[in-house]
Amino acid sequence: MDDQEFREFAKAMVDYIADYNENLRERNVLPKVEPGYLSEMIPNEAPRRAESWQDVLKDVERVIMPGITHWNSPRFHAYYPTANSYPGIVGEMLSAGIGCIGFSWISSPACTELEVITMNWLGKLLGLPEEYLNSSEGPGGGVIQGSASEATLVGLLAARERTVRRVKSLHPEWDEGTIRSKLVAYTSDQSNSSVEKSGLLGAMPMRLLPTDDKCSLRGSTLLDAIKNDTNAGLIPCYVVATLGTTGTCAFDNLNELGPICNDNYLWLHVDAAYAGAAFVCPEYRYLMSGVQYADSFNFNPHKWMLVNFDCSAMWVKNSNCLIDAFNVDRIYLAHDKQGLAPDYRHWQIPLGRRFRALKLWFVLRLYGVEGLQKHIRHTIKLAKIFENLVKSDSRFEIVTEVSMGLICFRMKGDNNLTRQLLDRLSARKKIYIVAATYREKLIVRFVVCSRFSKEEDIHFAWNEIISEASEIVQNFKPTLKISILDDEPMTKENGDRVTKFEGLKIDSEKEPPTIS
Repeated sequence: MDDQEFREFAKAMVDYIADYNENLRERNVLPKVEPGYLSEMIPNEAPRRAESWQDVLKDVERVIMPGITHWNSPRFHAYYPTANSYPGIVGEMLSAGIGCIGFSWISSPACTELEVITMNWLGKLLGLPEEYLNSSEGPGGGVIQGSASEATLVGLLAARERTVRRVKSLHPEWDEGTIRSKLVAYTSDQSNSSVEKSGLLGAMPMRLLPTDDKCSLRGSTLLDAIKNDTNAGLIPCYVVATLGTTGTCAFDNLNELGPICNDNYLWLHVDAAYAGAAFVCPEYRYLMSGVQYADSFNFNPHKWMLVNFDCSAMWVKNSNCLIDAFNVDRIYLAHDKQGLAPDYRHWQIPLGRRFRALKLWFVLRLYGVEGLQKHIRHTIKLAKIFENLVKSDSRFEIVTEVSMGLICFRMKGDNNLTRQLLDRLSARKKIYIVAATYREKLIVRFVVCSRFSKEEDIHFAWNEIISEASEIVQNFKPTLKISILDDEPMTKENGDRVTKFEGLKIDSEKEPPTIS
């Protein structure tokens, strides 16, 4: 493909993407294909001769789009948002076009320096303490990781090596392998699965600690776990606190956890992957009270802040801990400017890295602080509308306190009713929501995800939900457990409501849902 063909193909693709976004509501959010569908639509081997870009573009719609779950559809309400914006897309294009691999300053000075600047902008925008920023006089700074999963693992590995050095200084007779075998980490039972996975990858047991009735990890729970493990001869090392848990968007208590971690030499990492974007709005910053105690902090601009995946922003108080853990020098990596700017290869797991700061820079400039705040507040406003709709229907209940753009609700009664609702909605493919559990109750997680979402989309989703709920209620046949006065059991298995039985007392096993 020459320059002219590239211009034509790229311009056609830009038009295709814009048309796709403009017409997302016309597509079912979930695909109708079955596993293996694509192998029946494309050849088993690569073409011997080059094909035209026009044919390739046609096949995007013919074979790719039928198998796409449309994450940016205004009718996608599962998981959490995956950010998307035109400034972010253009930033990705330029990054791909330049194609630099910014593992050190000399490998592309602009790649490193723009990351330093944009991470400082972003840290100030969130209201992070000065010691986390590259502009501070200390060793703190920010780095763009690929995901919150990577950031959690990076924190764990840095904490591991810091703890090994500390314990080794106290017990010179212990070998490093023995010390590593005694290390243990902690997080809440509401944390993301990636936190537990980081323990597996880092060979450090990750304790999943119970939370309070608001799904928040408290200091007393952590302190008890630390004491128990210390008494058992283990070495507490790492704590991951979550601001905005996956299931219910709960917030761990940093003001309680932080001093305990600091007093006991535990690295405290804060995972604010989704909810951290809300801190661009000053009215929500109270939710990260206590962040000054943390050793590292991470959130994903690629979730709720309009920066396309992948872009996970991580700050550390002491970057030397990362460098000490990850530094491997080779002669071909050396340059004469070392020490004057970060070499980000020491701050991450891979050597290579893309120019991700470009899309962050584009988004921050083309939306501005006010535009980002408007986006966050609009999402939360739509969530409030959905919350009020749920509260208006006596067949449903809100299970946990509504948080950010997430509403956790269920049909009243047996879990089977909510399971039926989820299954029926998935089968229709008009909206996409997923399940979670809370106190043994099956719940529905409804998240306002898309930047395209409007109030009409919230009402569309609610109409889908209540339509299916009405079908479930209409077909509901309660099983009544009937006991004669001498307690001899009988069973009545039809849909009729029993109002009176002479000489009987009636105990309903399953209370049918109220019908509005």
